[in-house]
Amino acid sequence: MRRKIRELQPNPVLRLIDRRRPDADIRSWVDGLTGERLTGRQLNKLRRRGWFTLHAIQWASGADIDHLAIGPAGVFSINSKRHRGKTVWYGDTAVTVNGSPTRHIAVSQSEARRVSRALSARCGVVVPVRPVISVVHAAKLTVKGANPPVLVLAVEHLGRVLSGLSPTLPPDQVARIYSVARDARTWVG
Repeated sequence: MRRKIRELQPNPVLRLIDRRRPDADIRSWVDGLTGERLTGRQLNKLRRRGWFTLHAIQWASGADIDHLAIGPAGVFSINSKRHRGKTVWYGDTAVTVNGSPTRHIAVSQSEARRVSRALSARCGVVVPVRPVISVVHAAKLTVKGANPPVLVLAVEHLGRVLSGLSPTLPPDQVARIYSVARDARTWVG
């Protein structure tokens, strides 16, 4: 994200000014970077509970995975979504922001499937990946549904919820998946 922000505005002084203009393209990238940093900080706190995290994993296409958390409860592909001061609502199949539908669920599910395929191919066993959306700075987050296909969580609850899930992976499998995830060759395809 930092690279894209520098591409949009190479001049550091103008970049600082553009960050404050509501109509500037750079502002949405800066908001996204802020959300990713806050989510990353919360995920890094999981390390003391036997979790490993990776951030901004690059696909060969140039797209990236915001965050990957690998721990006793499994593997989670986490998208950061900063919706400062907005009302976010999540039902079983849709997320709306101030009443407007988004593609957050479909994008998160698609990413989790792609991550699962890449990790499974390299590990030689099926590696299920659960999609998560980390909502940052929303005025209100409402989650409806008993068993949602995507975990949608306020950033401040991310660590508590993930670490509170039932363990499904022994420590040796967590370490193996993390080793594979750290290898750039995993993300080439």
